[in-house]
Amino acid sequence: MELINIYTDGSSIGNPGRGGYGLILEYKGKTKEFSEGFRLTTNNRMELLSVIIGLEKIKQSGIPIIVHSDSKYVVDAVNKGWVFAWEKKNFNKKKNIDLWKRFLKIYKKHNIQFKWIKGHSGHVQNERCDALAVSASSTLNLREDIGYEKNESQQNNLFN
Repeated sequence: MELINIYTDGSSIGNPGRGGYGLILEYKGKTKEFSEGFRLTTNNRMELLSVIIGLEKIKQSGIPIIVHSDSKYVVDAVNKGWVFAWEKKNFNKKKNIDLWKRFLKIYKKHNIQFKWIKGHSGHVQNERCDALAVSASSTLNLREDIGYEKNESQQNNLFN
């Protein structure tokens, strides 16, 4: 049976700080890698963004997908149903709302299973994703994490 494996990782140097994600897509014996860095973000945002980007890369629905992640935040939010409860409560008092909404939009288009893998344990694809994420966060031309920076700016303005 055809199956797509997505391996993901996120990183931030400081939390918040410079960050990046790395991901690997495996399908029919072919492998593709993706990564990108951001100037100010959090580790959890990068963990979640890596999953989102991986799912958005898949243009055909109906193929089973396994997302492998070392992020308990992401894996537990889906596997334990937390994100669906958050959605019903309009994400009241939750962080990363922009990314969770983006995730749910793409999640509903696919047949996805989430598997947690222990980070920094020698898992080949996880180690590679970590290297991609760290490298992306160390590049010169980092993008703005608009969802994070905009939200932080609005919160800071409440007290100015």
